[in-house]
Amino acid sequence: MAGGPDLRIRTKQLALRIIRLVTDLPQTDVGRVTGNQLLRSGTSVGANYREGTRARSPAEFVSKLQISLQEIEETSYWLELLAEGGIVLEAKLTSLVTEVGEVTAMLVASINTTKKRAGLQ
Repeated sequence: MAGGPDLRIRTKQLALRIIRLVTDLPQTDVGRVTGNQLLRSGTSVGANYREGTRARSPAEFVSKLQISLQEIEETSYWLELLAEGGIVLEAKLTSLVTEVGEVTAMLVASINTTKKRAGLQ
C-alpha cells in the first residue's frame, strides 16, 4: 500500500516536535487545555498511520489514513490558535506549520493513490 517509510518517520518526528512544543507552553489554563488538545491530535497522526500500515485491506488502510488526516487537520487548528492567540510567537511555529502542511499533502496523496490502485474511488 502507498505511504512508505518516509511518512512513517515524518509522522513520528512530527509527534516528537509536538511533544517538545507542548512541554514549553505556559502553565496557564489556556496553555494546558490547548496543549493537551494539540498533544492528543499531534501524536495521533503517526499512531493511526502506523496502525494503517498493518491494515488487512486497502479499504482499511484508507480508513486509518483518513483518521490521520482528520487528526492533522485538528493539529493545524490548535497551532493556529496558539499563534493567533498570542500564546506562542508565530515565527516559532513556522517550520512546524510547514511540516504539518507537507505531511497533510503526503497523507492525501497516499489516500488517493491507494483508492485509485484498489478501485475504491
